[in-house]
Amino acid sequence: MKKIALSLTILLGALSANNATAFDGDVNAGKEKSATCAACHGPDGNAPVNIYPKIAGQHPDYILKQLKDLKLGMTSGGKEGRMDPVMSAMAMPLSEQDMKDLAAYFSSMNMTEGTTPKDSVEVGEMLFKAGDAERGIPSCAACHGPRGNGSSLAKFPKISFQHPAYIKSQLEKFRNGTRHNDLNGMMGDIAKKLTDKDIEVLSQYLGGLH
Repeated sequence: MKKIALSLTILLGALSANNATAFDGDVNAGKEKSATCAACHGPDGNAPVNIYPKIAGQHPDYILKQLKDLKLGMTSGGKEGRMDPVMSAMAMPLSEQDMKDLAAYFSSMNMTEGTTPKDSVEVGEMLFKAGDAERGIPSCAACHGPRGNGSSLAKFPKISFQHPAYIKSQLEKFRNGTRHNDLNGMMGDIAKKLTDKDIEVLSQYLGGLH
């Protein structure tokens, strides 16, 4: 818990000292380069298959970071960055400008809304907004915001309306250590404290979070 609090303190200090700069990706160029992405993520970034993430409306800085990390995962043999058999291979031929253009394009789209099952609303909302102090689980909203919109500067992703199946798989990967490209290991530390039921409820809750 102390590690997470320290990471947030350092991050907030860095952000307050930094002025935001315009993202220099080209939306039109990104659209032209996005044909291959559409096979999994859809032409508008709203993945039609729920095991793939919706990337429409996602923060461009976050998309750029993930593409860089996925490429690094391949070039380092999984020792650094983020390794995914499909996406790391897709990221390999991309230049940094390609990545910026794709990020600009998909971030300009609108993410489709999802729904939350009624039986997941109360428990999911409590865990998302308040965490669980007894188990050392901080509030998800502390980083991702009360509506799950994340932060572009901090590279915390928008997670509201995301496919529950994708959120579930990523939380499980953070928990078992197969994904570890999070800031100072914060998500890994948190996910290790989540039960299967916690992950299921949070995933379903976020699908329809407004």
